[in-house]
Amino acid sequence: MSTDPHVSTPLKARDHARAQASTVVRAMPTIPASTAKDLPAGVTAQDVVWDETLDAGDYCARILKAGTRLRLTNLEGDACANLLAYNADRPIERINVADTIKVQWNAYLGKGKLILSDMGRVLLSIIEDTCGNHDTICGPSTEKSNARKFGHGENYSPYPNARDRFLLGLLKFGLGKKDIAPNINLFKGVRVGEGGGLQFIPRSSKPGDYVELRAEMNVLIVVANTPHVLDPRTKYTCTPVRLTAYRGPATAQDDPIRVATPESARAFQNTDDYFLS
Repeated sequence: MSTDPHVSTPLKARDHARAQASTVVRAMPTIPASTAKDLPAGVTAQDVVWDETLDAGDYCARILKAGTRLRLTNLEGDACANLLAYNADRPIERINVADTIKVQWNAYLGKGKLILSDMGRVLLSIIEDTCGNHDTICGPSTEKSNARKFGHGENYSPYPNARDRFLLGLLKFGLGKKDIAPNINLFKGVRVGEGGGLQFIPRSSKPGDYVELRAEMNVLIVVANTPHVLDPRTKYTCTPVRLTAYRGPATAQDDPIRVATPESARAFQNTDDYFLS
């Protein structure tokens, strides 16, 4: 029997729960999304389809239609948005970080770059980026890596890891552990040294930095906001990231990102060919 007078009976518990209906906390989805505030310039509330803030250890998963823009904002400057993406209509097709690097001859993503699938098609384009430091090499933290650093790393411990958070998001869409691919870590920079070693950049983003992605097909997005696997701090440190998605037009044939390089043009052609079939 609970000693809390607010929940000592089912009726009191019901009334107490209902009294929390208007409570707003920092990390939660905005429902309805059209009530979201502080939107990107030129975006109307009616165009917003998703608005959510993730605190340290939080995760989310959402399907976005082709043409949707997704802005991820590093609110306080120390977020690590671990990102996965899938073809929502056929999720056997998913992000391929190796091809994303190889096809574009660049391991360091930024404005104008693409996030490619394992079938040579464009899942997402990076249409804006004020940070320019994103990790395509290290992948997510795991239960073991978090346990070594923080003492615990289980999903429901105070120090959840990115890989298990990904799993929770994927399970909501009928996917599982086998579907967790190598991911991109937004807002955390890692550089490869001359000898091949990896250098973590401690202050690779600042408060208010954002990355804006454009969905080039219907995509399933999964994000876990957890400390980077190479972050040397022994305190579980990860500040909030806000995700705001809004409707936008399909990518034009003469879009600057589409025609920027022969590799980009071919990846978009592969995507067009998929829709024809």
